[in-house]
Amino acid sequence: MLKAKNIIKSYGTLDVLKGVDIEIPRGEVISIVGSSGAGKSTLLHILGTLDEPDVGDVYLDGMNISNLKKNELARIRNEKMGFIFQFHNLLPEFTALENICIPGFIGKKDDRQLKNRAEDLMKILGIQDRRDHKPSELSGGEQQRVAVARSLINSPQIIFADEPSGNLDSKNARELHQLFFDLKQKFHQTFVIVTHNEELATMADRRLVMADGMITQSI
Repeated sequence: MLKAKNIIKSYGTLDVLKGVDIEIPRGEVISIVGSSGAGKSTLLHILGTLDEPDVGDVYLDGMNISNLKKNELARIRNEKMGFIFQFHNLLPEFTALENICIPGFIGKKDDRQLKNRAEDLMKILGIQDRRDHKPSELSGGEQQRVAVARSLINSPQIIFADEPSGNLDSKNARELHQLFFDLKQKFHQTFVIVTHNEELATMADRRLVMADGMITQSI
């Protein structure tokens, strides 16, 4: 479903990615691990079209998306990709329900259908009673579940997660990890997860180890 060939990326004189190849089939949970500075987040951002490679191509469903115009990339990102970050990135002035709906609003989805979808996701994620609460009124685990629901609102083909449990305590981290695999079973969801959490990494269908800007192992 998602494939990248010969991805090279530098920032000034720093070579971050040195010719990475990766192929991700639908319905697979992949973890990307490695020491800080190995290039994990940079690779994730390039796969998710949040950043551009200096060299190389990214393909989604056989289509080369590397050279698309910014507005077309934004549309693909909104419709086909979801994102979960360590610090949630929820908008403080909006309720949990409104935060979840934001990608759908951007995609100009029907408001009623969108809110129904959001409420269904909140039930699945066990936060339906936090519907009208703002982020400051939610625990860290609840905020991250809102972020997960937001990533799912447009029924994306693939979800990219960058240290999704890095800001959670061990209990909430374990619950979030299990949630990813429950979502895989329920929606046949594809995940690419950058993590330092060994428990989450070993739960994945496949673990990619990065070092010095390269994938050195696929386990």
